Amino acid sequence: MPSVPMVKIERTVQAALVRHGAGAFAAAEVARATAMAEAVGNRICGLYYLESYCLQLQSGRVQGDVVPVVTTPRPAAIHVDALMGFAQPAFAYGLAPALDAARQYGVATLAVGHAHTCTSLGYFTEQIARAGLIGLGMTNASPIVAAPGGKSRVIGTNPIAFSVPDGDGGLAMQFDQSTTTVALGKITMAKAAGTSIPEGWALDVDGNPTTDPEAALAGSLVSMGGYKGWGFGIMAELLTAGLAGGVLSRDVKPLKAAEGPPHDLGQFYILIDPSTSDSFGARLSALSEIVAQDDGARLPGQHRVVSDPVDVDDAAWAQALELAALPQ
Repeated sequence: MPSVPMVKIERTVQAALVRHGAGAFAAAEVARATAMAEAVGNRICGLYYLESYCLQLQSGRVQGDVVPVVTTPRPAAIHVDALMGFAQPAFAYGLAPALDAARQYGVATLAVGHAHTCTSLGYFTEQIARAGLIGLGMTNASPIVAAPGGKSRVIGTNPIAFSVPDGDGGLAMQFDQSTTTVALGKITMAKAAGTSIPEGWALDVDGNPTTDPEAALAGSLVSMGGYKGWGFGIMAELLTAGLAGGVLSRDVKPLKAAEGPPHDLGQFYILIDPSTSDSFGARLSALSEIVAQDDGARLPGQHRVVSDPVDVDDAAWAQALELAALPQ
């Protein structure tokens, strides 16, 4: 695996996106998110997506040069219309007013509608936490999950992310997870690698458990914890499609397909100012100490390592350089 500095990953991705029709700001924001995903080992949300971004820019499935529109239907409710463009620049446009509103009112919401997939949801809630606020986020996705006991696809993997500030500009904890047993990308990567998947991840078209990734992709994924995960997935669906204005997961075509209608997804964030409570910092510290009393135990996301330079996949890096028209 080649070892590549984060800044080089970022510049290469940005060059590839601009070359295929993205505006400079949108390309920079998407490139920054892609580099960070690679740096924390989240390859499903990193260079793995770059080719589809470029192809979708060319086909018009994503608009690369739009300027997101920010509105405030209520003082503490910020809405961003991504205009069928990338989610990353749309979030960037809405973040500052949402932070201001949360600091003023204690709690604020940020709804991003009519957007392309945001890939790593925790990338966004982390920005909220590094600004000193608690960030809770969710998004919907293309349909791949059936209701418990059913076999018809209803919702997407519908991830939820939660980030908590440490009071010093860093993260005390963070989790970013799909509401299914596993993210869809792990199924597609298993198919590409020609390997099987563990039982319990997915069902075939007849609703039977399967270890065949191809059968899983034709069937449906399993909600984490059965009906409990299903409930979280439905909650995310209602808040993102209902409050952010995106379409229901049922109407979203496969996210990596080069052509087709825009994703038209929604992301919904809740920003909470912990300074509204005199107890938050003390309780967070106490909880962290309680967890750490057992060797190897930690809060979610604690001690996460950000690699720089990054060991990237050979094929993915070669493809990125080719898309950017840069020498191998």
